[in-house]
Amino acid sequence: MLDIKFIRENADLVKLAATKKKITVDIDRLLSVDDSRREVMTALEAKKAEQNKVSQGVATADADTRASLIAQMQTLKQEIQKDEESLKPILEEWQALMLQVPNIPDMSVPDGNSDADNQEIKTWGEKTTFPFTAKDHVELMSHHKLADFERGVKVHGFRGYYLRGDGARLSWAIWNYANAFFMDKGFEPLLVPSIVRKSNLYGTGHLPNDAEDVYRTQDDDYLIGTGEVSTMGYYADEVLSHTDLPVKFLAFSPCYRREAGSHGKDTKGLIRVHEFFKLEQVVMCEASHEESVRYHEWINRNTEEFIESLGIPYRTVLNCGGDLGQGQVKKYDIELWVPGEQTYREISSASYFHDFQTRRFNIRYKDAEGKMRYAHSLNCTAIPTPRILVSLIENFQQADGTISIPEALRPYMGKDKIG
Repeated sequence: MLDIKFIRENADLVKLAATKKKITVDIDRLLSVDDSRREVMTALEAKKAEQNKVSQGVATADADTRASLIAQMQTLKQEIQKDEESLKPILEEWQALMLQVPNIPDMSVPDGNSDADNQEIKTWGEKTTFPFTAKDHVELMSHHKLADFERGVKVHGFRGYYLRGDGARLSWAIWNYANAFFMDKGFEPLLVPSIVRKSNLYGTGHLPNDAEDVYRTQDDDYLIGTGEVSTMGYYADEVLSHTDLPVKFLAFSPCYRREAGSHGKDTKGLIRVHEFFKLEQVVMCEASHEESVRYHEWINRNTEEFIESLGIPYRTVLNCGGDLGQGQVKKYDIELWVPGEQTYREISSASYFHDFQTRRFNIRYKDAEGKMRYAHSLNCTAIPTPRILVSLIENFQQADGTISIPEALRPYMGKDKIG
């Protein structure tokens, strides 16, 4: 969330940010409500100060004066209660509007309405072609008994799946290799809760905007769609030292998404499922734009290097304004080549937020001069399963029907091919 003082002083800039991100929010209404909020709060503070002053005088006043002071206190008490009641609906509207205000995108973010307008900034590897009739991942995984989609639907419903045999082993191999790979980058592993309180999704900015895509329990808790949510909640309402920064977590969790807005899309296979597993890079650093930019490039490059070590062709795109989330300043997507579809498919997103999330979580630190500041936050997918299996299996299929295991995974898989 943005500071209300910043919003008041930069209303036109905030309006432009909302327009660029295709987010609807009434900034003028917010400023009007904020005027009312400040007016009532100023009056309240004055009356409470007067109440305290009168209360102190009661103890030393004579009997006649005491009775007058007590009557005055009763009047002030009633006025304070009245003001507090009038403040409640103002605060409710103010908070609701504040939660809708988007972060300011970086100047380098291109204009655009959707992911179709994202800008390709890098490609790596040659698009895989085959001298034989290639199969898609559904056919390959079914043939080799790596997955069972029919029984997955029977048990889970639409988009259900089982990974079995070497399909399950391949997922474990990817997790174990990724864990070793990112530990070498200096991350601390973190196994995070997948059931969280609603406040954590408001903290990361997934609520209220993504409400339709989030699973909730009968106790009004929520299932996370990314380990970022639980990881950002770790230091909520805490004050760190500048020597604690940067914080670099590699969070592992099951993830759940309803995919409510994707009806009819990717209905076959593992591209878009309701539950999956993900390793997530989460970084908190000092309140410096330069540091945020540096770590943003770093975490995105970490995932690029991981994909390169597997030998899967990919491209990196810079997301346009219409494909940015509410809190994101800038975002890169890494997309893997999928031979069966002859297209690239997103596998990772790297974003930075400045203090948008940490203000909501109230995560602060004392800098070297002892001044209190909100930390900056960033996150980037390290690797999700089972989605990566789509590209891996399709790109490494062989003419004899077998599937070659990327060399980096062989020590964790215990074999060099499937089939």
